[in-house]
Amino acid sequence: MVKPLFKVKMSQEITVLFVYLGLLILFGVLSPYFFKFNNLITIALQTSVIGIIAVGMTFVIITGGIDLSVGAIMALSGVVTATVIRDFNAPIIIAVMAGIGVGTIIGLINGSFTVFLDLPPFIATLGMMMIIRGVALIITQGSPVSNLGEGFAQISGGYFLNIIPNPVVYLVVIAIIFGFMLKNFSLGKHIYAFGSNKDAARLSGLNTSFIELFVYGLNGALCGVSGVILTSRLVSAQATEGMGYELDAIAAVVIGGASLSGGIGSVTGTVLGALMIATLRNGLNLLNVSNFYQQIAIGCVVLIAVSIDRIKNKKTAK
Repeated sequence: MVKPLFKVKMSQEITVLFVYLGLLILFGVLSPYFFKFNNLITIALQTSVIGIIAVGMTFVIITGGIDLSVGAIMALSGVVTATVIRDFNAPIIIAVMAGIGVGTIIGLINGSFTVFLDLPPFIATLGMMMIIRGVALIITQGSPVSNLGEGFAQISGGYFLNIIPNPVVYLVVIAIIFGFMLKNFSLGKHIYAFGSNKDAARLSGLNTSFIELFVYGLNGALCGVSGVILTSRLVSAQATEGMGYELDAIAAVVIGGASLSGGIGSVTGTVLGALMIATLRNGLNLLNVSNFYQQIAIGCVVLIAVSIDRIKNKKTAK
């Protein structure tokens, strides 16, 4: 049973890769600036923050859950990090740990709602999204938190080998670590088993409560990482940051081949999905296509991806 499942995942990733390559060729033909080195770096940079959030969302969606609070978690993590630096004059490492810690705690709270209160993830995370955004607004009083110093700016402002922006390196490292864990560690296999059939996983002796808390805690932690990275890039934190990011993250996971029903998904596919969204926006910008039409295009891609997923599920059921 293991080999067929592995082949299905690989075929989905390869399909997404071919579609993405087709998108690259299309924009390369339509715009002479598309394959310029600086533009490709821009696409990679635009992918980094959403990509890191989407990696965490992949784990949640594989379990059959969803998290609508990721954008708000990212904003609050950035606000906490910036506030600790500005108001408490704390070392950068302490501030970064505080931001990521806040994200992790909120993620665990989200998981606790679903585990201990049996709330639907959609409702639990929707409520938390509103609460977290409100807390961020209270802390900042609606004003940006700035004056964070050059040292903090270098977290995202630096370059690896003087070529690749640091946020891109962070995404690659995170994708490799958690992609490897999901495919090769027993915990990863348990997460897939949970998403395929929660009751069967419980009856087979898996600690389903731990699995659910883990995926939401991990998701919160990666939102915290994204919040720190974005705040460092902007050298400022705002309570309104990350609005709509939850939709982009979910879209990246779904485009990458994950099933909203759970049990199917991969980090590789998700990163390709995030790249596809960033590339689509970048290419349409180069072609001077209005942002309004860009939203329509991305929405159509998501609907097509979900429709394909539903058709596959129906065929599998038959």
